[in-house]
Amino acid sequence: MFAKLQNCTTDKLFYMRKFILFFGLIVSFGCSHKVEEFGVVVRDAGYDGVEAYRIPGLVTSNKGTLIAVYDIRYNNSLDLQEDIDIGVSRSTDGGHTWGPMIKAIDMGEWGGRPQGENGIGDPAILVDRQTGRLFIVAAWTHALPQKSVAWFQVGNGLEPHETAQTMLSFSDDDGLTWSQPRSITPMIKKPEWYFTFQGPGRGIQMADGTLVFASQFQDEIDRTPHSSIMYSRDHGETWTMGTAAWHHTTEAQVAEIEPGVLMLNMRNDLQTGRVVRITRDMGQTWEDYPSQTLIEPVCMASLLMVPAAENSLGRDILLFSNPAHEPKRRIDMTVRASLDYGRTWAPENSLVIDDKDGWGYSCLTMIDKETIGILYESSRAHIYFQAIPLTKLVRER
Repeated sequence: MFAKLQNCTTDKLFYMRKFILFFGLIVSFGCSHKVEEFGVVVRDAGYDGVEAYRIPGLVTSNKGTLIAVYDIRYNNSLDLQEDIDIGVSRSTDGGHTWGPMIKAIDMGEWGGRPQGENGIGDPAILVDRQTGRLFIVAAWTHALPQKSVAWFQVGNGLEPHETAQTMLSFSDDDGLTWSQPRSITPMIKKPEWYFTFQGPGRGIQMADGTLVFASQFQDEIDRTPHSSIMYSRDHGETWTMGTAAWHHTTEAQVAEIEPGVLMLNMRNDLQTGRVVRITRDMGQTWEDYPSQTLIEPVCMASLLMVPAAENSLGRDILLFSNPAHEPKRRIDMTVRASLDYGRTWAPENSLVIDDKDGWGYSCLTMIDKETIGILYESSRAHIYFQAIPLTKLVRER
């Protein structure tokens, strides 16, 4: 057994700092094993002169490339409104190394306002398997004072000077370049709602080809947040919003647990554990789901359905990650597997990968049929990638 740590920067000071700090934390299984566990710093404070990186999203493209998205928070770690752009990092070798940061979405000084009043953040990424196109959605807040809290300041209406915009960008070259973003706000938002945007992390493509992102909106009554979904049946040209799945919920993630049945796993702002509901009609109606309660300190989480044909164990597996701690500390970043579509989460199919404090957001993907990849806000770095052999997590057979 030997320690193995790789860094994605050529800066020797960063390399030495991370190597010394984390030597011995990430353990490789050795060269004789086909699948190995390893960890890589993708983004951290100071990289490219940026103060903070937050809000990870991750997918595996049709070409097998790992595509990571995140907030580039230039001045500090504050949420919108701030000078924030959407960054992308790519790995073509299963996450061992990562290329230079790509700036995917930057609203610049739109409308004559400074960068600090045109922040765009909280990205989610999705792969259209039928076309190979990658999509990013992100929330843009225009003309709010810098350092104000957009969550409480965004108005209702539909126009950029009135309300936040849900912006969509795409890539047809495996994430190397990205289209100019366009607003899909009028398609998904009722004018009377307040802040309306995606659930950060990743979206999915259903068995019938429908593209789906988790979403959230503040209602017109008292700005109560509700989770929902938004979906496209025409490969991203038009989008439709579902109804509210549950109240006082945000930052949900979605999975198709059987053909046509979507599960929404939601952050519960009332601090009583995750809320889980399902829909059989694309979010027009919602049902309770008999799911074992998942604890957390109120935080974004990741959900990933891995069908039997797409993993080496040959059975349907639902993956989940979050800081599994309560009530307030975001520690014990944990990856779980459920073998009964999220009804139960057996302790033996659970793995703590970071027991120290971090911001706690995470996103899961399958690197290949044998290996889970997780991009998360860790105690080791702002944006950290880790590979986990599926057999290390799923112990129940």
